[in-house]
Order: sequence, then structure tokens, then C-alpha cells
Amino acid sequence: MYKFLFLALISLTSLNAEEVKGEMAVPYIAYEIKMGEHFDTIQAQCLMCHSFGYIINQGPQSKAFWEGKVKKMEDAFGMDISKDDATSVVDYLFKHYGNDQVK
Repeated sequence: MYKFLFLALISLTSLNAEEVKGEMAVPYIAYEIKMGEHFDTIQAQCLMCHSFGYIINQGPQSKAFWEGKVKKMEDAFGMDISKDDATSVVDYLFKHYGNDQVK
């Protein structure tokens, strides 16, 4: 009985949605991308799945943090990356978006 009431309530709530009149603009956010050695690897390995904003929004982090992120992309999301490319990605991220701390 509760399932039926819940489903009925959910289906009726969409009927109350209002139509947006006029144009709607999506804001453009320009992320500052720091060019440097291994940026080509960043483009090939990172930017194929997410925006550069994802990297910048992590804030300045340690080398261990960036190594953990690359490992997470490999293990959890199936990123196919060679050991050399993984090292290049970590080096680039730590150099340009690191906090000068190894751990």
C-alpha cells in the first residue's frame, strides 16, 4: 500500500513542474590550464573523460594524493594507462597543481 502511495506521489510531482520561458544561458567557466612537460599525456589520459576543472577543483595536493587519484582512475574506472604515462601524469599534476609535499 505504501509503495503505491509513494509511486503515485512521485508521478504527480512532475506534473507541477513549470516551464522555463525565454532563453537560458549556461555560464562559461574558463579554467586556467598550465602548459608544461607531459601535458600531452594529460590530454590523452585525463581530458578524454572529464574536464580540466575536475583537476583544478582538487586544490593544491601532495604527490601521494595525485598518485592515489591516478590509481583510483585505473582501479575504479578502468583507465588503461602505462606505468610511464601514469608517472608522467603524476609528475605534471604535482608540478603544476601540487602543494610541494610528498605525503
